[in-house]
Amino acid sequence: MSNHRRLDDGIRWRIVGRLEAGKSQVQICREFNLTPSVVCNLWKQFQDTGSIDRKPGQGRPRATTATEDRYLSIIARRNRGSTSLYAATGTRV
Repeated sequence: MSNHRRLDDGIRWRIVGRLEAGKSQVQICREFNLTPSVVCNLWKQFQDTGSIDRKPGQGRPRATTATEDRYLSIIARRNRGSTSLYAATGTRV
């Protein structure tokens, strides 16, 4: 299991401040006990956008809307013996 932890905004701004003050990335990695890629990515993001905000998730786009999900779950509960897609559309998958 990894020790993956998210940096809070205060630490992220402190890292950027030290980089702007001229400290090397290696020194900052040792000081905050981080891998070099974390500091490098944060610095690149700050230089590109001027911000330290995280990007929204880039997951797979939804195939159905929330309304369709609710409808399919209702149909599935009504027709426990068949799949919800078959019950909703009348076609086999």
